[in-house]
Amino acid sequence: MESVGSFEAKTHLPQLLERVAQGEEFTITKHGKPVARLVPAVPAKPKADVRQVIEELKAFSKGNTLGEGISVRDLIEEGRRF
Repeated sequence: MESVGSFEAKTHLPQLLERVAQGEEFTITKHGKPVARLVPAVPAKPKADVRQVIEELKAFSKGNTLGEGISVRDLIEEGRRF
């Protein structure tokens, strides 16, 4: 990883960004001490389909037991009594 002074980073930011886009990483220093890292952005994870997640939760809640015959539905009903 290459080190770049803050003044140089400011002056040559477009060129640094091009190199970072190609996978390079830089440490930005101020008075010789590291203060920041310039690294490629990590692509965001795709969000889960809400409808699919709801269907999975419904399927999970049907017939699942939590030991000794206690189902998720039993626990929900128990909680409603209080």
